[in-house]
Amino acid sequence: MDEEPVVGVVGEAPDLRDALEAVDAAVVAGDAETVLAADPSIVVAVGEQSTLDVAHRAPTAPILPADAGRGLRSVAAADLPGVADALAAGEWDVERHPLLSVELDGERVARALSDVTLVSAEVARISEFSVVAGDVDVAQVRADGVVVATPAGSTEYARRIDAPVLAPDTGVAAVAPIAPFATDPDQWVLPLASLRLRVERDEAPVTLVADGEEVSPVGVDEPVALRPTGRVEIAVTGASAPRFP
Repeated sequence: MDEEPVVGVVGEAPDLRDALEAVDAAVVAGDAETVLAADPSIVVAVGEQSTLDVAHRAPTAPILPADAGRGLRSVAAADLPGVADALAAGEWDVERHPLLSVELDGERVARALSDVTLVSAEVARISEFSVVAGDVDVAQVRADGVVVATPAGSTEYARRIDAPVLAPDTGVAAVAPIAPFATDPDQWVLPLASLRLRVERDEAPVTLVADGEEVSPVGVDEPVALRPTGRVEIAVTGASAPRFP
């Protein structure tokens, strides 16, 4: 890079800030909104929530996640001071992950980096859900819910219900029913370009959840559409966890 990088820091990382200052790096710290307003070259986000707070704002700068879970190639927070030289020199690679717009009945209600779920509010109260990809009716399933995971989310909750792990930059999602009423349930790898979910029948209230946050109740026949709305660049350094541990 021709210009000296400005390193943004969101979350608690005093040792990293000290290490960056020791190599005369420009540092801006604060919440996601404050840091991104400073137009940093890269943002270090400490913790899963800080990473999502930054990612949901669709930054132009790459994000270096720290202690952010298995979904992204995260750096251990204790190892952050060791990457100060690389950050100051602008030395990192990137992986690109889709950021989804989540629309309920035609209105955008959330963004998601990892996963989107429709889930019954009461455990073991089976409802019926449909999955549509483009103009193809993929499936109609009776289950406690259904999850759509991006590559970033495919190693998290979706993996715990045996959905496949996806590589970044593949443009696909892993879709799986939650506690399905079937002895041999299907799962699907589907293009993210145009995915829709719908509650066909509910035996209990159904909630829309995006990246672990409850968004809205969803009624029968209210369509939930998922559309890529850009990409988030994840910075990768020598201290980043491997994609497939």
